[in-house]
Amino acid sequence: MTGTPTSTTRADVALVGGGLANGLITLRLRALRPELKVVLVERDTVIGGQHTWCHFASDVEPQIAATLEPLIVHRWAGYEVRFPAHRRDLTTPYLAITSERLHEMVSAALGDDAWLGVSVEAVTPSQVILADGRILEAPCVIDGRGARSSPRLALGWQKFLGQEVELAAPHGLTRPIVMDATVSQLDGYRFLYVLPFSPTRLLIEDTRYADGPALDREALRADIAAYAAAQGWTIAEVAREEDGILPIALAGDIDAFWAEAPAGLPQVGLRAALFQPTTGYSLPDAARLAAAIAALPELTSASVLACARQASTTAWRSRGFYRLLNRMLFRACAPERRYRVLERFYRLRRPLIQRFYAGRASWADRLRVLSGKPPVPVTAALAVLTESSAFKDLDD
Repeated sequence: MTGTPTSTTRADVALVGGGLANGLITLRLRALRPELKVVLVERDTVIGGQHTWCHFASDVEPQIAATLEPLIVHRWAGYEVRFPAHRRDLTTPYLAITSERLHEMVSAALGDDAWLGVSVEAVTPSQVILADGRILEAPCVIDGRGARSSPRLALGWQKFLGQEVELAAPHGLTRPIVMDATVSQLDGYRFLYVLPFSPTRLLIEDTRYADGPALDREALRADIAAYAAAQGWTIAEVAREEDGILPIALAGDIDAFWAEAPAGLPQVGLRAALFQPTTGYSLPDAARLAAAIAALPELTSASVLACARQASTTAWRSRGFYRLLNRMLFRACAPERRYRVLERFYRLRRPLIQRFYAGRASWADRLRVLSGKPPVPVTAALAVLTESSAFKDLDD
């Protein structure tokens, strides 16, 4: 732990969990409200864990992009995708933030008020009770401890394991491979994701859009090694490893989801169901919410809860089309044929693809995505389109 707090410590804002959402909130509060005492509590010894967060430049508004700029450690002028019947280069800039940079910046911003290696026993809208009995009090307590399970949301899963590797010789890539689905289709829609960090360093992730969240790490390590060998790359060293299990939204009742949350306690990030439904990307939503919270005239648990809940429910209701497509992917498609949905999608125009990833698909975009011969069986597609969900799944 950093610092030696007394048995009861008082702060203006207490952030529970040192993940991406609370990390971004910390940085915006430091930039806009430096007079506030902000304390962040994280059970791990580092902030952000072992993660790489990426986004397309078109995913965020210019004012949000400016807040993220100091965190960007890698940027590329475009990216490529590979499918069995279609390959394509796209010129949308792609950017990456690492947990190492997040840890560096949040630690520098908070100093001794970053409490690391600290376990939490209980959280209320005004207190954080630590496992060792100490108490952190604040008029504003924000819970950002990652996704919480809920019967109110129907989910699929995007699960992955990635290795940052040093190669024995240059790899020759100049831009990321965001999807390489030319590989064997295992455990649902499978693709490899490759980020070139230097001429000889890559992040290689094996990703599955699967029905269940089980992650077989040993199998994925072996599959990454086989993929690298097939590309002609010799791995000299595995520098680090990261993995994740991201939610893919199929349906849900967002009001009931919030109603079952602890009363009066703000929740942010994945815990607030703030993520792009199809990709699972949470960075753009987290950055927007951090900016909105930092701009509130008064920072209390009640004001932040209202802000976070409004952001969450508004985003959920505007993204029903994405959940429909996800149901097509997971329910109308045999797992080994799911790649065909994305293969067809990547034949569409680049501006449409950009708007889709940004969560801003227009009605014309939606009609275009659904038009033509579907890449799934017609009867199965019609069943998904006409099914009556058990959830109150609202669309805009």
